[in-house]
Amino acid sequence: MTINGNRITFKMTPFRLVLIAFSLVFVGIVAYRLVNGLQMTNLTDAWPWGLWIFIDVKLGVALAAGGFTTAGIYYVLGVKKVKSVVKPAILTAWLGYCLVGFGLLMDLGRWYGWWHPIFSWGEHSVMFELYMCVLLYTIVLTCEFAPTLFKGIGLVKLSSFFKSLTAPLVIGGIALSTMHQSSLGSMYVLTLGKLNELWWTMLLPILYYSSAVAVGPAMVTCETALAGRFFGHDWDEPAMTFLAKWSGYVMSFYAVLRFSDLAIRGQIGSLLALDTESLMCLLELAIGCVLPLYFFWSYKLRGKVMTQKMIVRNAVLLVLGVALNRGNVVFTGMAKAAGESYFPSAAELFLSIGLVSVGILVYLFIVENFDVFPAHGHCVATGNKQAQPEAAGCARA
Repeated sequence: MTINGNRITFKMTPFRLVLIAFSLVFVGIVAYRLVNGLQMTNLTDAWPWGLWIFIDVKLGVALAAGGFTTAGIYYVLGVKKVKSVVKPAILTAWLGYCLVGFGLLMDLGRWYGWWHPIFSWGEHSVMFELYMCVLLYTIVLTCEFAPTLFKGIGLVKLSSFFKSLTAPLVIGGIALSTMHQSSLGSMYVLTLGKLNELWWTMLLPILYYSSAVAVGPAMVTCETALAGRFFGHDWDEPAMTFLAKWSGYVMSFYAVLRFSDLAIRGQIGSLLALDTESLMCLLELAIGCVLPLYFFWSYKLRGKVMTQKMIVRNAVLLVLGVALNRGNVVFTGMAKAAGESYFPSAAELFLSIGLVSVGILVYLFIVENFDVFPAHGHCVATGNKQAQPEAAGCARA
């Protein structure tokens, strides 16, 4: 079988062998969990949501926001300079949501009833809205990336058919993402009296949505930088600069809203209490808001050109900041209300690592064999031993 006219390739490297090892452990843990239930975890009635919910839903969905934001920037706003990152962004989002769906399946007590919400609607439930939006958006992302997959295996007519659906798919994807990104915050609006007030606010839906819109392009930037290093792709300066500005402006809106909310609700004193909650909140705000915005605005106000180093550094800070925010909401902010400690079991840890490993392996295979990145500097997949020079970077991934 060939893809894009070349023989399928997947070069083995030490890094990939480690990922395969984790993936095999993952398969075993999944089988054990499906047979024996959630007793393999450290979840309790006090801590019904643990590591899997944090990684799969709270963090994974936010980091996968690069799909709808980048597609919206390119197709709806008409910013053509970001064209080179649209397909990689959609690929990352598609794989991310597939992993989110599988992770949610593992987190269901009765996993075999995953299909019930499709037929038994709970119209007034935030969880139902999240379920349907994530399910439908995963289907949308599959259709959005389908042209690349079908074109690669020679099904040109199918590729053209799905490509003709781009406009409604992008609009549908933006609508669905807007709903469930904000609803992830709405879930915790319901925890009034339990979630620490450093994080609990009626603005949670807006904060969750705006931070996702900011971190999505930042995640795309991190992905592009890594792809450039391991696959030899060019750094598209106009596209990356635009995404950096986008993230900077949106995160500025988030920061103003976040600090204003803390001040209006009288939580500045709590922020300076220097207990566990306040220290974690200060760390989150410093890494995710203060530092990246300081670097961003110092460049903007001085009229300096954003360098690749600055753009990647800010993107990493934004990703870490959102990860800390989601972790604080799930763990730090709920610890006192739970009344007992929680630490994930080894099975929870290795299942999470394995899930991410599977995603990386699939990403590497698709990037190596399908037309995801622009042709210039592209890593050519070929069965010929005398591969093109651009392919040299492939061996490093």
